[in-house]
This record gives sequence, C-alpha cells and structure tokens, in this order.
Amino acid sequence: MNLAILYETGAGSFTVPERRLALIHRVIVPDNDYPKEYAVLVTDRQSIFIHQKKTRGGFVLRGEMRYGTALVTDVQLKTLEDYEGTHLESLAADASNISIPHGSVTSLVMTEGDPKFRLPDLFVWLTMRRQGHKFHVYDFEMSYLDSANQGARFRFYAVPLGVYFKPRRQTQTRGAILRDYAMEVLRIFRSVLPATLISS
Repeated sequence: MNLAILYETGAGSFTVPERRLALIHRVIVPDNDYPKEYAVLVTDRQSIFIHQKKTRGGFVLRGEMRYGTALVTDVQLKTLEDYEGTHLESLAADASNISIPHGSVTSLVMTEGDPKFRLPDLFVWLTMRRQGHKFHVYDFEMSYLDSANQGARFRFYAVPLGVYFKPRRQTQTRGAILRDYAMEVLRIFRSVLPATLISS
C-alpha cells in the first residue's frame, strides 16, 4: 500500500496517495571509507536516497567529486519506471537508504566546488588548462531534523553518470553539462521545498 495522508471532512474521510515526482539518477555522498552512490526518488512528501551498487573504485569516485563525470558508459541511468513496482515504505525502511521527509528540512544549500591541485590529478589539470577552464562540481548540503528532533546534515555531489554526460559532451563544455545537471537537481528540490529554505 502506498503511503497516504488521511483527511477528515464533515462528509467522512479519504486518503491521498503519495506522488512520485522525479528521480535524480545519481549523486555521490562522501564517506571516510568509500564514497557512496545514490539515486534520489523525490515524492511530494519525502526524498529517498536509494543506495546503488558501486560503479567505480574509490579513487575514481573521489576524482568525480572534484572534477566531474568519468566518460565511462557501461552503467545505465535509473528512471522513475525502475521503481514503479517498489513500495515507498520498503524503500524508506531499507537501512541502506536514507529517507528525509520534506517537512523536516530546515535548509538546502548548493555550492560550486573549487578543485585544489593534487599531484595524482596532474593529467586532469593539464586537460583543464588546454581547454581553458576549470571543471566545477556542485555539491548540496541538506540540513534537517532527524527522528529524534536533532539537527542533522547530509552532503551530496551532483555528478551524472557517463551515459548521460558523454553524448552532451559533443556539443557542450564539461562545465556547462555539470552546471545544467546541478540546476536540474536544484529545480526538482525547489518544486517540493519552500523557497525560503533554499540558497545557491
């Protein structure tokens, strides 16, 4: 059964099913041991960060958080249809996922990363210099109240998969693709959160 809100009126009561609005196909969450990849199912009441099988080694994922998508296209994009047959309650209750009710969110901040030089990234820096621009990755920090009513923060990076990125690279710069993806993520959250909570 889908999650629902019970409304009471003079004539009786009825339920309104929770609506699935959008799916953000990939974000990367930093972790001391290993960066984690999630798809984000956004409904009219909550955002469920659905843990995905790792697609790359830790070194590559950390590089993607600094410079953007690796041009590898062996992983297909998740869509809303992939989760049509999955109950929202099951996704929210899964310990490997993270569910954040929109009513508990206190702020959402998007920032543009400014990559710092590291010797292992020399090839990336030489590529940036040749192309005449830096590769900025956008990250988001969502602040919210957890189930114990304590303040919590959740940070994630808007990094699309290569199958999304590579075709666009034929006509757009890397920076433009990363910004467009981040702005789409921001647009989705603006559709479900009060404007006063969001800054970029």
